[in-house]
Amino acid sequence: MDIRILGVPMDLGADRRGVDMGPSAIRYAGLADQLERLGTGCTDGGDLAVPRPEERDPDGTGFDGGRVKFHRETREVCEDVTTAVRATVGGGETPLVLGGDHSIAIGTAAGVAAPDESLGVVWFDAHGDFNTPATTPSGNIHGMALAAILGHATFGGEAWGHAPAVAEENVALVGVRELDSGEREPLRDSDVSVYTMSDIDARGAPAVVEEALGVATDGTDGIHVSLDMDWLDPTEAPGVGTPVRGGVSYREAHSAMESVADFRDRLRSFELVEVNPILDDHNRTAELACELVASAFGKRVL
Repeated sequence: MDIRILGVPMDLGADRRGVDMGPSAIRYAGLADQLERLGTGCTDGGDLAVPRPEERDPDGTGFDGGRVKFHRETREVCEDVTTAVRATVGGGETPLVLGGDHSIAIGTAAGVAAPDESLGVVWFDAHGDFNTPATTPSGNIHGMALAAILGHATFGGEAWGHAPAVAEENVALVGVRELDSGEREPLRDSDVSVYTMSDIDARGAPAVVEEALGVATDGTDGIHVSLDMDWLDPTEAPGVGTPVRGGVSYREAHSAMESVADFRDRLRSFELVEVNPILDDHNRTAELACELVASAFGKRVL
């Protein structure tokens, strides 16, 4: 497997500043070295250009009765992400996309699959990311990313970000433990497979993740894995954009990524988001992120 790292230093989709420094922190923690030690080819494609929020007007109103911050800027960046991911896949490489906030996933998902292919998605996250402009309490697009990919979050009547290759029945949301009121009913009514932390508590992380991977691979041509570092408990990963207590442990996270590695022949792309060095402790969250990526791409104890 040949991997191309693509950095997207964006925090336009979130309230809290700092995740724009995530790609640099992850690289500094030794990501490329860990991947190369696995025997994979690893090329760093650098960072995509992202406008600074201080230079732009965040206010965006009138989208289906709701508010969306930095809509135009986020859309433009995600379109660039789509182009870069599409070129990477077309060149025979596996894109490893580093955020940045989770809104970049809208661009990644749109760029992975060819028009005649189907794509499964495993979304490791403390949050549902299933808000729309009409339901969002914050206006932050990182909380709408999964809804946008599935065509639910329309902006001014336009289903921007919709990835037709991704069907709800092939999407698994794993480890969710904090949902906004406007997300619960749409998720219950959808065909997305939602596994809460209660499911992980009751069944164990390995069983839940294996089932989620089965959902994503069932009848699809490949899978995209999106890992938000707030999926882990803040005691393990303190440097994240929106921490929520009660997440998975260090070992549960590695076990999950080792399960992902069992499906490496189906893995089309991997995304790592929401590392915030400002809130971190001696870059430990970025270092853990590198370890988890290595596990996902095949690192084992023995």
